[in-house]
Amino acid sequence: MTAATDIRVPGDGLSLAATTWGSTSDPAVVLLHGGGQTRHAWGTAGDVLAAGGRYAVSVDLRGHGDSEWATDGDYGMTAFAHDTAAVVASLSSEPSMPDPVLVGASLGGLASLTTIGEGLARASALVLVDVTPRVEFDGAMRIRDFMAGGMDGFASLDAAADAIASFIPNRPRPSDVSGLQKNLRRRDDGRWYWHWDPAFVSGRGGIDGQSGLVDHDRLAAAAARVTVPTLLVRGRMSDIVSEEGVQELRRLVPHAEVVDVAGAGHMVAGDRNDAFNDAVLEFVDRVVPLGDR
Repeated sequence: MTAATDIRVPGDGLSLAATTWGSTSDPAVVLLHGGGQTRHAWGTAGDVLAAGGRYAVSVDLRGHGDSEWATDGDYGMTAFAHDTAAVVASLSSEPSMPDPVLVGASLGGLASLTTIGEGLARASALVLVDVTPRVEFDGAMRIRDFMAGGMDGFASLDAAADAIASFIPNRPRPSDVSGLQKNLRRRDDGRWYWHWDPAFVSGRGGIDGQSGLVDHDRLAAAAARVTVPTLLVRGRMSDIVSEEGVQELRRLVPHAEVVDVAGAGHMVAGDRNDAFNDAVLEFVDRVVPLGDR
């Protein structure tokens, strides 16, 4: 396995935490997680990408994990998109290197789509992980309720694992829950809390902490301007991306490819990590060959 290195990267006016795999002299792939997750949400994707000759960079979004919290409480889509653009700018290297590939799940996907579609940064390709401009209401509310339900913390890591198992019933509950310490922090009151800024959710009613469901018109307009190779990796059991959402994406981005991952819900990388890795690496190798330097 490739050694992982923790670094800091610039966001838009704040500092973001990231973990990297591989060599900075290789073409970059930036991994942006979903709301309420951290940079550890990708399973073995970073290691697999590095083994395939890529420089993988998994970033904690603002207000998440070890990244700084927004002092002004700004967790809107524009802020996440500008952070994404700042990360891409920090990875710029010699002109012979291709632009980074952006791989974004849920909120990270919406931020990546906005960044590329609104011309905030250049990318070689875009991978959307179970998200499209059209988000299904019931699935979005289920995510919102889960995130809000953990605001008061958990008495133990086992209690947190039980909550996750209820939220993702298709995924086996781990017998060893120590890995949850990457996503939770124990405070002075002895309870375990999700490692993200409560302001990310407080007073917001939509998916991934956004105000409202999503700004569909803005996202659709951004998608219509995407010209780089695009892949949607959809969990076949997802309650966030419907067939209508897939068809709309195909109309907005006619060149987009779609991969359905059986046995996966919204959290595709966590549900079926090997299948996710295979789909992403095959796409990236095909559309941004390592010879393109």
